[in-house]
Amino acid sequence: MSVKNKDYYKDLFKKANFLPCKAPKGFPPGGECFEFNPELGEGYYWYYEMPGQYNIKIHDFYYKEDTVLNMDLPECLSITWYESISGEELKPYKSMNCHVIKSFLGGYEPFHALIHRNIPIRSIGIEYRPDFFHQILKDTFGPSYADPKSAFKSIDETSDFPEMKKLLWDLWKYEGSASSAALYYDAKVREALCLVFERHRKLNEKTKASISSTDVELLKSLGLYINDHYADKISIESLARIACMGTTKLKSSFKAYYGMTVADYIQKVRIDHAEHLLAYTDLPVSEVAKAVGYVSPGHFAELFSEAKGLLPLSYRKAFQKKSHP
Repeated sequence: MSVKNKDYYKDLFKKANFLPCKAPKGFPPGGECFEFNPELGEGYYWYYEMPGQYNIKIHDFYYKEDTVLNMDLPECLSITWYESISGEELKPYKSMNCHVIKSFLGGYEPFHALIHRNIPIRSIGIEYRPDFFHQILKDTFGPSYADPKSAFKSIDETSDFPEMKKLLWDLWKYEGSASSAALYYDAKVREALCLVFERHRKLNEKTKASISSTDVELLKSLGLYINDHYADKISIESLARIACMGTTKLKSSFKAYYGMTVADYIQKVRIDHAEHLLAYTDLPVSEVAKAVGYVSPGHFAELFSEAKGLLPLSYRKAFQKKSHP
């Protein structure tokens, strides 16, 4: 298995037009570094592997053209912090967000995504092999150990996991010697796995809102309503009337079902639409802000930057930049 996995990534780098190089300043010691073919993009892919156990991957590059990725990954569980990215996962369809912790289950469905041109992909993640994570979790948690897939799923797209963000950034910024790197990486990789499982265990201990099938259908309809009326002034009271719920029940049920508050959901829909307008129209930023429901262009710019990693005008300039003279 270990040889197969390692060969898989070596072949993947080659097919993706990444060429072996010396790691530039700003990358940790001990791994292998690959530079993107300058005809297709710019930047680096850093990679460290313990065959059959785990790997650590740092992305810091961008594509010069919109690029569709379709990859069959080995069976694994992964967790990644995205500092910057722009695109959409295509199966199922959803926007890719930055400033979030994202989890992924490899070996089940291909990773199919559209990556937007000229927007940096800056991320660091850990990918675990099945035999390794099963053994670590059994040794650490004993009788309370359970299938970790649900634990990884529970943290997908979360922006509220500061311990994990810090751990991953510490990995990226590690400046120790190459000789001690293996011990440092191994300790951090094991710690990250335990953080995921411990967080999931604590979440399960809390009382969760019970959502009836009738309420699920109402919440689905409410999501569709917001998707159509995101630019309007939407109050929690009006949404409660539409959903036939009290405001308190709506708030708790909505968060339990969608994994975010009503306000955060509305903001996400608005910012996703703004991203499209900035990329494919010449509307002034102030008009884009109004089109998606924000009165203040400054407030809109702040929210967009927090969600996408770039200010609106910088995002537009990067996306619309000509790739070739």
